[in-house]
Amino acid sequence: MAKLYFRYGAMGSSKTANAIMVRYNYLERGGRVLMLKPRLDTRDGERMVRSRSGLSAPCAYVEELEGMDVRGYDCVIVDEAQFLTRAQVLKLVEIVDEAEVPVICYGLRADFRGELFEGSACLLAWADTIEEIKTVCWCGKKATCNARVQDGRVVKEGEQILLGGNEAYVSLCRRHWKAGQLGPGEEAHEAD
Repeated sequence: MAKLYFRYGAMGSSKTANAIMVRYNYLERGGRVLMLKPRLDTRDGERMVRSRSGLSAPCAYVEELEGMDVRGYDCVIVDEAQFLTRAQVLKLVEIVDEAEVPVICYGLRADFRGELFEGSACLLAWADTIEEIKTVCWCGKKATCNARVQDGRVVKEGEQILLGGNEAYVSLCRRHWKAGQLGPGEEAHEAD
């Protein structure tokens, strides 16, 4: 029986690397995999997903799903699923329920302000299986917050979507996110 999976984690938790490895495992067994990402994710170039560790894989865009017949695939994998719209998540639900193709989504749960993304909120509501991919804060505790960093300080206001990687975001535990503390010995300060 096919399921909709939502695998979420903070920045730097190897979500994309995990997605690429799942794709590889299916391909290694002779499976057909459809790898997708939202069109607005342009960081790795067009039609490509790339992990911080250097793994990469070709992909199509979620926005192209309407014109595709997915019944021939053994699995659909979606990277950067936090950027999905409600309608796109419901299309993935339809793929699972009607085409009986498993769909595995990888993404952030919450933004740099601690608020759910539209895609993540919908996936939390509709996914059959929800799994956390863990990473750690500089202090060694589990990192659950995505801190946006600007001029060496944690910022908590601004547009929800600002594409970036290690240069713009760092994963922190809730305590250090709230304090705006980016490392040991650094004075706690919450940015405006």
